[in-house]
Formats: sequence, C-alpha cells, structure tokens
Amino acid sequence: MREQSIHFLRTLVNTPSPVGHEVRGQRVWLNYAKAFADETYSDAYGNCVAVLNKGGSPRLMLAGHADEIAMAVNYITDEGFVYVRRLGGVDAAITKAQRVVIHTRNGPVKGVVGNVAPHLMKEDKEPKPPKIHDLFIDIGASKRKKAEKLVQIGDPITLADEFDLLRNELAVARAFDNRIGTFAVAETLRLLKEGKAKLQAEVCAVSNVQEEVGLLGARQIAYSLKPDVALVVDVTHATDYPGVSKAQHGDVRVGDGPTLTHGGCNHPEVVARLEAVAEAKKIPLQHEAMSSTSGTDTDAIFWTRGGIASALISLPDRYMHSPVEVVSLKDLEKIPELLAGFAVSLKKGEEFKVRI
Repeated sequence: MREQSIHFLRTLVNTPSPVGHEVRGQRVWLNYAKAFADETYSDAYGNCVAVLNKGGSPRLMLAGHADEIAMAVNYITDEGFVYVRRLGGVDAAITKAQRVVIHTRNGPVKGVVGNVAPHLMKEDKEPKPPKIHDLFIDIGASKRKKAEKLVQIGDPITLADEFDLLRNELAVARAFDNRIGTFAVAETLRLLKEGKAKLQAEVCAVSNVQEEVGLLGARQIAYSLKPDVALVVDVTHATDYPGVSKAQHGDVRVGDGPTLTHGGCNHPEVVARLEAVAEAKKIPLQHEAMSSTSGTDTDAIFWTRGGIASALISLPDRYMHSPVEVVSLKDLEKIPELLAGFAVSLKKGEEFKVRI
C-alpha cells in the first residue's frame, strides 16, 4: 500500500470517532476525500458525502460507517470514580484493566478501567464475567466535585490503543470496524480521479454515522441521497484462528481477499457484476452466506424508499470489537480496486432489477 494511503488510514483509525460523536473523524475523512471530489458536504447529524462526476447517471453510493464502539460517562461516585454506559457492542470482559480517554469539551482526560488484583479476589466461587455497569474508571480524582470539574455525564470514552503494523502486511488497531470502510470509499474516489476514469455514473462516497447503535446514519443519508445502486463496505469475522467454528460461521481467512455476501439484502445482479469485475481485474474474493440480516448498513439502505439495489463487500477482521483487531492491508487494498472497477462498469442510466 502506498505511503500516503497508510498515513491516511493510520490518522483515520487513531482519531477518536465514538458513536454519536464522530465529528473529529469526519473532519479527517473530508479533508482527504475533498481532493478527489467535485464537491463535499455534510448533513444535520454529520453524515459526510464526497461526489465525483456530479450529474452522472446512475447515482452510485459507496458507503462505510465512521463510528466506533465506545462508552460514555454514566455516574460519578463520591470518591471520584466514573461508571460507564455502553455505546455499541463493547465487551466488558476485555475492557477491564485498559487505558482509556474521556473526550470532554475541554479536551481529553486520561483514565484507566479499574481491576481488582487477583490477590484480593475471593476464590470460593468461579468468577463471573463483568457486566458493563460493573466497570469503573479511575481518572485520578479523589472526590466527585474534583471529577466533575474534569468530566461530565455523557462524555464519550474510547480505548487508548492505536494503529500499528505487525508483519506480512498485517495491521492491528482498536477501530478497523469500520474505518476501513470509510477509508476504502475515499480511496475509490482517488483511484477514479487519478486514473482519469471515464465515468457515466455519479459516484457518491459516503462516511455515515451511528451504525453501531442501529444503522441510523445510513438510513438518513440513503433516504436523502436517493442512490440508484449502493455498495457497502464493512468488516466481517475472520474465522482462521483457534476457537471459531467454521461450520457455524463460514471459512473466512485474513490474506485471502475481501468477501462478497450472498442473499437477503444483497441484490443478485449487483453481486454478479461485482464477481465479473473481480474476475476481470484478478481480485481474489471470498464468499459469505447470510440469513435474515447482514448486521451492516446494507440492511438499512436496501429497503429505503422503493428499494435500492445494494451489495456488501467486507474485509476479514480477526478479534472484532476488541482493542486488537487484525486485518490484512493487502486485502484492504483490493476493495477500492473492486469498487472503482464497478463504478467504471456502469452504463449511462443503468438499472439493476431481479430477472423474473
């Protein structure tokens, strides 16, 4: 992956973007995407759009969600300890004994999630996994009044872990879910712009908010944008490590390429076009099946208005919703190539309909 793209990814991942508080991350995204767009804008809740070939047809929406799972200040004890509320799918068990940052209006406040030393634990019973309301944060304040001068109820909290490279083009970070999606759609604009692609379609790269709490931003922007076709980029569970059942969750491997999901919200004609583009460009694809939902913004976008022809492309991700998510940059690099190829393949005014 080119150096400038890695720098963008690193900055995007390291910039806190907790659910409902995505502004800082959205600024990073817009500042990068605007260099490759005819225009950029944001809406009332911070969904951001970068448009290339404005006025083209059909209108193609490329979407990734900007938010990361997080916590929020919920209660402050008389002794100055901070109890939390969950924002999205936080695992309380792996959040204990972690360093955190509380994002206040006056700047970041550092803290640690408290953890009772094993020497002080009763051993007569098997310990139970903690609930989110069991977690407390020590910010170094000795009294509630001192803590309240630093933080207030509702302030968002993220873990302090940041982007790093392992080896063999593997990277680790706390928030690849789903900065890789917003990264991929911005990089798609770059490939199209710098490659001077001959586009018939209008391409709208979207970085939408609040996916982790109900696919909310995608509902807003899909309704207002009115795309003719939509491609969603998100992470998916890699199953190539110990303790995961392939019979239950499928065979998805980090390093073997992005995945394409089949069934449900994934329009068969859009999926077929993506497969044809991947074959022509020699992009390796893995395949996933879904039942009732995909668990991604695709579920909200595809039924908006009269139905938007949609498909989901995912990046294999080990240890999702943890501080140590692991992905392959080689896999990630293929997604913008696939999206750009799809955009170029669209004919003027083309529609996707199920063949009856």
